[in-house]
Amino acid sequence: MPVIAMFYGIIVRMFYYDNKEHKLPHIHVEFSGEHAVLSIPDGYVLTGNFPANKLKLVQAWIELHQDELMADWTLALEGKTLFKIESLR
Repeated sequence: MPVIAMFYGIIVRMFYYDNKEHKLPHIHVEFSGEHAVLSIPDGYVLTGNFPANKLKLVQAWIELHQDELMADWTLALEGKTLFKIESLR
C-alpha cells in the first residue's frame, strides 16, 4: 500500500490491484485514525468517515492532480511502481 502523498497530516495511499470492491479509480486517505476511500474522478466518498475540513483539502488535491492520479491508478492495476504526487502547500 504505497503512500503517494502526505499533507496537513493526511496520508494518501493507492493499493495495487485494488479494483475488485470499488471497481472505479480511487484513493485511500487517513487522518488521525479516520479512514476513507475517495473516487478519483470526483472526490466522492465511497466508504469511511473523514473530517469535513480535511475532506475538502483532499478533494481540492484530487482536482489539481487528477491526471497524475489516473496515471498512478493504471500503474497500480498493473502492479508497477507508483509515483509520488506533489502535496498541497
